[in-house]
Amino acid sequence: MSESCKVAIVAALEREVWPLVKDWRTAHKQAEGRSFKFFEHENTVLVCGGIGAEAARRAAEAIITLYEPALVISAGFAGGLDPALRPGYALSPRLVIDAGDGSRTDSGIGEGVLVSFAAVADSEQKASLAQAYGADLVDMEAAAVSRCARAHGIEFQACKVVSDSRDKRLPSVGRFVAADGTFQSLRFLAHVALRPWLWRGVGQLARNSSIAAQSLCKRLAATTQ
Repeated sequence: MSESCKVAIVAALEREVWPLVKDWRTAHKQAEGRSFKFFEHENTVLVCGGIGAEAARRAAEAIITLYEPALVISAGFAGGLDPALRPGYALSPRLVIDAGDGSRTDSGIGEGVLVSFAAVADSEQKASLAQAYGADLVDMEAAAVSRCARAHGIEFQACKVVSDSRDKRLPSVGRFVAADGTFQSLRFLAHVALRPWLWRGVGQLARNSSIAAQSLCKRLAATTQ
């Protein structure tokens, strides 16, 4: 693959984009003293940087530096803020808002509003964010990716899919996100295994995640053709 590409996609976790990248080539490269795994296919490259703004920033800087893309897309799961949005609903929001400082990125295309929040939003926080920003979705990474793209003068878009609806009460997962943005799956499963009252919710979350991943990847495939 050429060291420059047309489209660079920054996601958080591989499970969000696996249906898309499972047959793509992989390449391991260094940037900022860290190793990144890139998925390459024709004129598109994708990196999974981890959960949270800092992890997304590092991944965005790495993919921009190494591949010099014309377009950067922040892709992945998001929480629904509109009660009507159900798991699997994909959206390319035109406006991305950083809840931390109120900064906004208007991509000029797409529709709707995505707000990036510093933590995994629970149902009460989702209601507050919907009211404060008039947003449709909430994530943790898009604002950081958009900031990197703007700093390098590169076009930015977001492509998100609802993985959990506004009123869905999720098991607390924030404690299982490591400092580097990786999700500590074994610790989470061990935690859940000892709490049978969480099993039903976690099972539903897994089913919704599968639906969301398939929907997201179909949207991304269409976007990058």
